[in-house]
Amino acid sequence: MKYDKDHRSAISFPLGGIGTGCIGLAGSGHLVDWEIANHPNKCSTNRYSHFAIKAEADGTLLDARILNGDLPPPYMGNTTPAEVKFGGHRGFGYGAASNLLPGLPHFRDVEFDGTFPVATLEFSEPGFPGKVKLTAFNPLIPLNSFDSSLPGALFEFTVRNDSARPVTYTLAGSLSSMLGPSRSEWKRNGEFPHLEQTATSVPADSADYGELTLAAGGGDSSSGQSCWYRGAWVDDLNTFWNDFTRPGEFAERNYRDASRFTNGHATSPVNGDTGTLALRFEVAPGESRSVVFALAWYYPNRRNDWNPGDREYPGWRNWYATQFDGAAQVADYLLENYSRLKAETFRFRDALFDSTLPPEVLDAVSANLSTLKSPTCMRLENGEFYAFEGCQSMAGSCEGSCTHVWNYAYALPYLFPDLERSMRELDFTYNFQPEGGLGFRLQLPVGRPPTPFRPCVDGQMGGVLKTFREWKISGDTEWLRRWYPGVKRSIEYAWSPRNYDRWDPDQSGVLTGRQHHTLDVELFGVNSWLTGFYLAALKAGALMADAVGETADAELFRTIFERGRKRIESELFNGEYYSQKVDLTDRSILEAYDEDTARFYWNDETGEIKYQIGDGCLIDQVLAQWHADLIGLGDIFEPERVVSALRAIHRHNFKPSLRNYANFWRVFGLNDEAGTVICTWPRRERPAIPVPYATETMHGFEYQAACHLILRGFVEEGLEMVRAVRDRYDGHKRNPWNEIECGSNYARSMASYALLAAFSGFRSDLPDGTVRFAPLPFPGNEFRCFWSTGPAWGVYRRSAERDELEVLSGTLRLRRFELDRADRVISAALDGKAIGWKPEKGAIRFNTEIEIAPGAPLVIKSKA
Repeated sequence: MKYDKDHRSAISFPLGGIGTGCIGLAGSGHLVDWEIANHPNKCSTNRYSHFAIKAEADGTLLDARILNGDLPPPYMGNTTPAEVKFGGHRGFGYGAASNLLPGLPHFRDVEFDGTFPVATLEFSEPGFPGKVKLTAFNPLIPLNSFDSSLPGALFEFTVRNDSARPVTYTLAGSLSSMLGPSRSEWKRNGEFPHLEQTATSVPADSADYGELTLAAGGGDSSSGQSCWYRGAWVDDLNTFWNDFTRPGEFAERNYRDASRFTNGHATSPVNGDTGTLALRFEVAPGESRSVVFALAWYYPNRRNDWNPGDREYPGWRNWYATQFDGAAQVADYLLENYSRLKAETFRFRDALFDSTLPPEVLDAVSANLSTLKSPTCMRLENGEFYAFEGCQSMAGSCEGSCTHVWNYAYALPYLFPDLERSMRELDFTYNFQPEGGLGFRLQLPVGRPPTPFRPCVDGQMGGVLKTFREWKISGDTEWLRRWYPGVKRSIEYAWSPRNYDRWDPDQSGVLTGRQHHTLDVELFGVNSWLTGFYLAALKAGALMADAVGETADAELFRTIFERGRKRIESELFNGEYYSQKVDLTDRSILEAYDEDTARFYWNDETGEIKYQIGDGCLIDQVLAQWHADLIGLGDIFEPERVVSALRAIHRHNFKPSLRNYANFWRVFGLNDEAGTVICTWPRRERPAIPVPYATETMHGFEYQAACHLILRGFVEEGLEMVRAVRDRYDGHKRNPWNEIECGSNYARSMASYALLAAFSGFRSDLPDGTVRFAPLPFPGNEFRCFWSTGPAWGVYRRSAERDELEVLSGTLRLRRFELDRADRVISAALDGKAIGWKPEKGAIRFNTEIEIAPGAPLVIKSKA
């Protein structure tokens, strides 16, 4: 998606690996948001770090420029530290952020094209002899969690000489040390020249230890400076510009021998040095050449520093530090494997963006994948995936791989199923509390006692659904067998006598007790939202029990499910949508627990229980059915009522304009922007103090409701809701690659990934050897959509009489293929060779298991 000059000021495109932190590429080309030292670092810069280019011919300098466009306004300077905008250190009234070099010659304009995980910038300047294009990315390769978790960023610069004579270009990368007192050294040994920076004031096992390396490949020759000039005032930048704008290569400067310098600044400065690495190359008239820079970081040691009381616990090593010995080794790996990493990343990018889905859908799906590359996520020492909910400015926001928030996030399980499975394994190993409930925030380092805070219904029962999903994606029943005891324990806690919240003590199939949930309080009485999770967990639990031979469990779970389903349909549907059954005037409901609960939840002024839904139209009222639709679980609620409830959400909760809407909570949409709010009360007066966040527009909730509408055939209504979110993230008002909720890079927004399944009808049931496609009606001659599941990923195509399943990576073994026109199938071929099959209801079954590999597509033809 292209962003013009009026829609670039808010852009920070994250470049980094899963669990490694990242650096932001601003819409102007500046390097911002240096979030690589094991914590978020919003609105930061790294002093003078930048790229620059100069052009020479016949020994004469033609032009020299910093490789970025205009710094976006305002130019008055920063206000308070919490409001720093892209760096600078002097505050309001001191002008534009000098760290970003706005006063040096740079390019007049930049065209920014962001198709995550790849950003392409084209720099324009009439006075510069040539055109410059930057392609920046960190590898993102489905099912390859190793190469997608590298702590680095790649910058490929392509220079086209549009003059009539040969031009020699120098592409220089300058890197300032973030490491405090450190050693900066330019090296030419080995295949790739390096600029290496290493912390010197702390031992290598310290949580503050770090390394940075800038390496490069592709030039005719290289040169560099270990250190810029050490002087006073702005002597360093002044001298760098003097050096850079002279024809020829850089002359080395280092400070190993302090006696060489008489200016009194020979010792390492507190903030560390800046160094430069440059490639020099000639380009013939009308030709182009490319060079590549790899920026790698290495902060190996981590500890729980987001909770001050937890600092007594030992730390751990980042997973990438168990795979590499330092930043220099990471940089070499990136460059040695550059062609493959680029090809595989671009293959994924192209497969996704070549899908014939509405542009707002591709925008929503791709943009939120960036969360996986943000400081929201980390990989623990053994490679397990762990995450916050999002990012505060300088620390993670809401620790613990929060189970109820990550319920919504559908990208990781399909793109990196090994990492998603590790989340289930960590929970079932470390997160059960003594009473049997599952803590919804995993504590670090692993092995610590679980949090004592009460279990969360949607998080605990969502864990059961996610285990079912991971089994269906992987096809690994032995994995399920190993972790089934955690599934059983999670479900049975609902009626356990040790459940002090008394969710369902009578095995009634509905939750009547005190129910904590993702809106951060408790509901009392029966409601479709949380009981829906319980019912879905019972149904999924029965199917998993069948698979591992636990028939008695399966029978019990089904019995409770049927009992609860009948009751929820008879008590909660009000003719339009599902509501909560609770007497808000009955204080005894609260007193049944303890006086603290009664005091917190009782509103003396109005004589009501606070923070409830009542007869409200909640955006998540049939959320469990959304999950069930996506993972092939079948009906939880009556289908006709699900449709009615979803249409009610669109009718009452979607606001085409928020200008005259009263929102008491966080403001994620405002003025004439559109959005879908959490809860409305169309049938009666709203409770005096209703469920928290009721008036907000939170994006993950919006995406799931929109996706569910599309799944049920209401495409235009769903697209309207998706469009409302992405219109708010236009590059000017907000960063397109940072959807916010409780902080930046918020995980719940990865609900948008499920839109792929909504349009393609894709389902994965690999224990049965089955995949399914049933695309929505599509314009044009062909439907195309990216897909990914446990062992393979690729592209699905449909035309009038042909279905084609192409694998681009991995191998997919199938016994059945479900499709919505199975009754019209006339032939099937693999790699152009006919294969045997027989019809089944809604599917075809192959005579023998087939194996689909890259270059050998499955083609199914049907009668018109």
